[in-house]
Amino acid sequence: MREVEVSRFVPAPPRAVERALTPEAVVEREGSFTVREVSDEGDATLVVAGARGLELTLRFEERPDGLRYTQAGDAGPFDAMTTELTVASEDEGSRVTARSAVSLGLPVPALTDRLAGWKRRGELERLLDGVAETAT
Repeated sequence: MREVEVSRFVPAPPRAVERALTPEAVVEREGSFTVREVSDEGDATLVVAGARGLELTLRFEERPDGLRYTQAGDAGPFDAMTTELTVASEDEGSRVTARSAVSLGLPVPALTDRLAGWKRRGELERLLDGVAETAT
């Protein structure tokens, strides 16, 4: 399993940043998948997303300081993927941090999970760029 972290200062209050972190917006801003369906499951929101013949379900849970989401079920590009988004007040704005752990479950995990982590970091950077643009 490979872990990556990206953090960014956003010159907007935490409430504005949290409003920009809807499950649908998170998936779209990451840039790899398109939202196909959204459903509420009581304590979680399920987002079905896809791209080029690939489909996965992400399970989003609200946290006091942000969101946590995981790949749900067996369908999807990852053997396992968990991401936590946190928002904290900082210098008249907010510090948004995205931490993700990812594994492809393929042979030679030192190489394949490293590549998955590299791609995941790019997705998280796009996400935080989009949050900064939307929340300010």
